[in-house]
Amino acid sequence: MSLEALAEITKFSKSSLARFETAESMIPPELPPMLDVAFGTDGIFGKLYALARHEIHPDKFRRRMELEARAIRIREYSPQIVPGLLQTPAYAEAQFRVHLPDASDDEVEKLLMARLSRQELLSKEPQPHYAAILDEGVLRRRYGSWAVMREQLSRLTALALTPASFVQVLSFEHGGHALAGGALSLLTLDDDSPVAYEEATTTGTLVEEKEEVRARIRAYDLLSASALSPEKSADFIRSVLEALPDEHNP
Repeated sequence: MSLEALAEITKFSKSSLARFETAESMIPPELPPMLDVAFGTDGIFGKLYALARHEIHPDKFRRRMELEARAIRIREYSPQIVPGLLQTPAYAEAQFRVHLPDASDDEVEKLLMARLSRQELLSKEPQPHYAAILDEGVLRRRYGSWAVMREQLSRLTALALTPASFVQVLSFEHGGHALAGGALSLLTLDDDSPVAYEEATTTGTLVEEKEEVRARIRAYDLLSASALSPEKSADFIRSVLEALPDEHNP
């Protein structure tokens, strides 16, 4: 079956299908059942997709991690949750349980161990420079108990301004912006080449074409200029932390 015919059946563009085929983009969950219908494969694509989802790191994210390990500079924007590299163990576990409600305790444990192992790159030598822009909602959206949030915000306060990292807060007052559609990671590799990784709820896309990466860097830089400074961000995070309800008197 041609790509054109498959695009007509699935209603995905030819370029999107090509990216799925070459693992440049993660496959959305609604596509495998369509492929089974198109090819008459009696659920084979659906079963393969289910197996892939149970891997700790799907191929696309594994490629991102390989590049991340080479990065000398990491910049991230997150509109919904604390970025994985900054999460406390308790926050990470709570996030996994919310986003993967069908995962077993063993699967959650494996994901958590992988997350903590990934965080080690921020303490390696030479240490990459890390910067993050967090939407205000990230600070206010509770994952786990209030104690979990208190620990997580305390960690963000400590990381907000260090020699190797800083965190900026984008307040609700800022309004809409070009990166509001999903999370973004910008990596500068050890050969000074830049790559980008965009992540939505169920999909992730690695962007390596230079002009496309530059466009995302420009959008990030504009957002950074509009966000609170690292110093004011630390104060803002601290104010949210201090306003959290008491665990025993919510």
